[in-house]
Amino acid sequence: MAPKAQKRKPATKKTDKSEVEIMSEPHHNMIAYLDLEDKIIEYKGTMKWLRESRISHAITHQTTMYKSFIKAFWDSAVVVKIDGKEVIQGRVNNLDVVDSVEILNTVLQLGDDPDALYSVPIKCQRCCLLCMKCVGDILGNQLSKSWLPFRYKFLLHVLIQWLSNRRSGYDMVNNDLVGLMVALVLNKPFNISRYIFANMKENLRRTGSVTGGSKFWMYPRFL
Repeated sequence: MAPKAQKRKPATKKTDKSEVEIMSEPHHNMIAYLDLEDKIIEYKGTMKWLRESRISHAITHQTTMYKSFIKAFWDSAVVVKIDGKEVIQGRVNNLDVVDSVEILNTVLQLGDDPDALYSVPIKCQRCCLLCMKCVGDILGNQLSKSWLPFRYKFLLHVLIQWLSNRRSGYDMVNNDLVGLMVALVLNKPFNISRYIFANMKENLRRTGSVTGGSKFWMYPRFL
């Protein structure tokens, strides 16, 4: 007797995404869990190192976020100069809101050297990746976190989801973020607040065709 044909489940109808779903991403700019009691043995050393690092406050500080405020800021944000310094200015509840490299450095407690660069030479990145025993193609413009040993993979995972400008795809990273990881590992000068500010400026050049030009609601915790 021939087996009965299995009934196919009816295809689920895709619903249109809301503006919140389109312009925000739940895995972007998250809070890092750093296991204060060191119960997770595999991550113990890396988590302790992150807790003592200069990005500790930035990746663990939790704040109340209001989507309406974030939307209003990004919808109105422009790059301007105030007292000769470049800032991003938006308008929220009829009030001007200003963000700058200096403000990010202070609020996120990064302790950045204002004269430090926010990039690391490619040659230095590749040498460090070799020392980390990266198994993938270090000559390309993208790096997969799966190519790294366990502890460095976790470190890069933290940087991708807490400090990068990614709005989707959390496995591959560009040279800019690899440079930040290398600077942290080697304890090299790196202006993290300027890196974040540069990502915010880049966001102002993005458009969303579905929402008529709205910008991705980047860095909601930091804003």
